[in-house]
Amino acid sequence: MSLQKWALDNAHTNIHFKAKHLMITTVTGSFAGFEGSVETEGEDFTTGKFSFSADVNTVTTGSEDRDNHLKSDDFFNAEQFPKLTFESTAVKNIDGDEFELEGNMTIRDVTQPITLKVEIGGVAKDPWGNLKAGFSFKGKLNRKDFGLKFHVVNEAGNLLVSDEIKLEGEVQLAAVEAAVEA
Repeated sequence: MSLQKWALDNAHTNIHFKAKHLMITTVTGSFAGFEGSVETEGEDFTTGKFSFSADVNTVTTGSEDRDNHLKSDDFFNAEQFPKLTFESTAVKNIDGDEFELEGNMTIRDVTQPITLKVEIGGVAKDPWGNLKAGFSFKGKLNRKDFGLKFHVVNEAGNLLVSDEIKLEGEVQLAAVEAAVEA
């Protein structure tokens, strides 16, 4: 069996987080700076070891003021904790192309387990002969579990920002190296 290494194809990858604002609308954000890799046995993603990191200073939500607030100590504290990371611990096939990706998310040096629902899109060669793989994922986490402590309640008793944060993305990987194990 050969070990296949994959890298995120950033031009074809979108990773987002969503939070409720005033519990009546949803604000979507992302990180412009991120990187990731996967190691699999051949093209079998159930054997995958997934690694991801994002540069917190590149958070973007469409509002410069909100982005600056997210970088502050109320949320990510980008000055002291400039990266968030995810390292997988297990991949479980649920049904056909549907999987659960378990791993450890680290934000503000706090590590918590999370589970992502993943749908494998497949593996294909692009027009230049490069091997690519794609998948979609969804998950959620409680921001307070990671020390994102901002807590304001409006006069109606609603949280200004929800504790639950939804994660979702479309990911494309590019094969970068295959080695035959002896």
